[in-house]
Amino acid sequence: MEQAYLWLRRHGVQYVSPSPQRLPDWNPNAAGIRAFYFRDPDGHALEILQFPPDKGDPRWHRPSDRVFLGIDHTAIVVGDTAASLGFYRDVLGMRVVGGSENHGPEQERLNNVFGARLRITTLRATAGPAVELLEYLTPRDGRPYPVDARANDLVHWHTIVTTSSPEAVYRALLAGRYPLVSPRVVTLPDGPLGSREAFLARDPDGHALQFRSR
Repeated sequence: MEQAYLWLRRHGVQYVSPSPQRLPDWNPNAAGIRAFYFRDPDGHALEILQFPPDKGDPRWHRPSDRVFLGIDHTAIVVGDTAASLGFYRDVLGMRVVGGSENHGPEQERLNNVFGARLRITTLRATAGPAVELLEYLTPRDGRPYPVDARANDLVHWHTIVTTSSPEAVYRALLAGRYPLVSPRVVTLPDGPLGSREAFLARDPDGHALQFRSR
């Protein structure tokens, strides 16, 4: 963490957290995790993490000479965990693999939100990074995702989900009345892996996801 933090400082990134934070020992599901929030050049929030020996994917504990090891998860602020689970777990088939309720001065400094109390739920598919749902129990004054946001806006950020059948997922989301960005499943131009079928949709809070074939 010290090397990563110094690297980011050296490159003049914009801070969200004032410094790396160590989550407290009273919280068994998060105890010992060190984290730091910062922004990319377009203002998107990013987080670096260091897991203690008893937490995190085993690959993060393998010896390495690299400072940044890979992507662990994408974190999404949600308004209602139950509604989001209805989407990510019940419709998309992800499984819940962890959760905690985080609060206290360390969490406030990490998120730069005074009075932050979060319900955190971690989900995983069969492969790839996890999806972490962040519900702010307090404060409840967070701004909603812009209803008129478009894919070419700087605020846009989407998670890519691979599937064996984009058409089947499209029909499931249509039946569940979830917002669809793409009017239909489209075929992407040939790339290194050949052509792919894909479409864009939104979760209950408006976060974008791209579903595409393998």
